[in-house]
Amino acid sequence: MSKNLLVLGIESSCDETGVALVETRHEGVPVLLADALYSQIEMHQAYGGVVPELASRDHIRRVLPLARQVLDAAGRGLGEVDVVAYTRGPGLAGALLVGAGVACALGASLGKPVLGMHHLEGHLLSPFLSADPPQFPFVALLVSGGHTQLMRVDGVGRYEMLGETIDDAAGEAFDKSAKLMGLGYPGGPALARLAEQGDGAAFKLPRPLLHSGNLDFSFSGLKTAVLTQAKKLGDALDAPGVSGASGASAKADLAASTQAAIVEVLVKKSLMALKQTGLKRLVVAGGVGANRLLREQLNGACERQGVRVHYPELHLCTDNGAMIAMAAAMRLQAGMQEASEVYAFDVKPRWPLDAINLAPTLSRSA
Repeated sequence: MSKNLLVLGIESSCDETGVALVETRHEGVPVLLADALYSQIEMHQAYGGVVPELASRDHIRRVLPLARQVLDAAGRGLGEVDVVAYTRGPGLAGALLVGAGVACALGASLGKPVLGMHHLEGHLLSPFLSADPPQFPFVALLVSGGHTQLMRVDGVGRYEMLGETIDDAAGEAFDKSAKLMGLGYPGGPALARLAEQGDGAAFKLPRPLLHSGNLDFSFSGLKTAVLTQAKKLGDALDAPGVSGASGASAKADLAASTQAAIVEVLVKKSLMALKQTGLKRLVVAGGVGANRLLREQLNGACERQGVRVHYPELHLCTDNGAMIAMAAAMRLQAGMQEASEVYAFDVKPRWPLDAINLAPTLSRSA
């Protein structure tokens, strides 16, 4: 790569519209120049979850104004953009098509290449946006939405799956358990906030596959146990805590016990992956990576083991354009792209992360 490149990244896989501008460097990690994010949470709260059609329509309204905002904040013009990157998958098909369509239209109008990126690779590489970026190789704990995975990462595009969820992921366990307790949307953060008032040892909940001997995850059994306990409590769910916690409701205790079970599994499996690979560096990425208890317990456990642990900045744990622009910039910097002659595009609502060890397509006009 003979010159620094400006990469405009667009994320529209679910209920957040994100746009960012990243610049590659001849040496070192690419630099984030500006980013902007619009969350649709308030719109979807009335429905108790994401409505795909509404999400798609809102992305259409937000993406171009956010792009202008980012370019203005970076002091750059649209004509200076060298590559337009977008989330190709996984995600909601309609939402992905908005980002893909806008990115390819921009690329065609500018005569610049367009790069379709994997959403989870964006999360995986998002800690490189932090003030303390990791170095390869490392073990990655990817806990984003419907995905919980442990991977060995030897470089950009060099990913080895060590273990993954076989049913509900950690994020789904948070969200579904929150719904069972009558908490609002988004459920995961609501459960984590309530858990701070409760006692994590109040209820004995299962830790599925904790002693399985492998690195796979399963949280559906935990969700079922939470449902059983919530039904058993009935109207007493909002009564004073059964464990004697000061002023805590049974619901707070159940939330704390649920969070404790999820976090214990994530921490112990991560330590097992580090021991298995012999690596001394852990990267945690994805929305659940913002969980306070998870960070506290991982930090303590890794410090005792002499392991460095890295996270994205808190505001970059959720879906965002910065992670897409950064992942694209790192792939370009590593020379991992293939050019095509047209701006034809598709999206991949279901797209396994281990399928991207080969370079994605860099679309260019004929």
